[in-house]
Amino acid sequence: MNDLQRSVWSGFPRFVFSVTVLAYPLGGCGPNVDANYQSLRQEGQAAMLRGEYGPARYLLLNAEGKRHRRVETLHDLGVCSVKVAQQKFKDRNVAAAYRELDNAVAYYARAIDERPGHQAALEGLNIALELKGQFDEALKSAEWAAEFVGPSARQQVFLADELEQRGDLDGALLRYRQGVAMEPKNPQAHIAFATFLARHDNEEAAMEHLAEAQRLDPRNRSVAERMASLRTRPAERMASKDHGARP
Repeated sequence: MNDLQRSVWSGFPRFVFSVTVLAYPLGGCGPNVDANYQSLRQEGQAAMLRGEYGPARYLLLNAEGKRHRRVETLHDLGVCSVKVAQQKFKDRNVAAAYRELDNAVAYYARAIDERPGHQAALEGLNIALELKGQFDEALKSAEWAAEFVGPSARQQVFLADELEQRGDLDGALLRYRQGVAMEPKNPQAHIAFATFLARHDNEEAAMEHLAEAQRLDPRNRSVAERMASLRTRPAERMASKDHGARP
């Protein structure tokens, strides 16, 4: 999913680098185990926010040892593994990078096993698979999520982006339409569809969905900004053509 698409869907980042602060009580074991888990997780999160993904993973692994199969911790471990893999790629240590991606896939898969609808883990899994070059598997993962998790506009947009990246614009268009049809009062669904339409030079239809998003969510300033940007596009294209024309 491209950066623009990530910014469109509030709370719908394809890859979540931020961490979820633990804000619920933990039950089942003694208070010391709870306190140790929370302390390790919070320290791991702080290290992630500093960009120290190696130390963060160590802390989160210890937290996982205290509380097995916590979805948020498994997700964060996946994030750490992907970030370490990206650094390994930069260092040209490809073998180590792929080992890290294997770890990331395993963490995300465990998180999804625990909670199939955990969107951040679903999206993280796709990122890890794509970095491994397993694009077909990434698409299958998105298709599975759209069919079995939900159904929701968010899942349809997720799959639409995967299809668009692979050049299936008709399939992507269908999924965007399905997302809006499923949740016609969801402004983010309209914004995501409008962004897709604008990318493919259909400003008129994009404006219609942005106008609907603005009606549904008048406080969203980004919608007005997107609409203003779209209004300038036809004039810019005309100016470009005039500039390139011979006298």
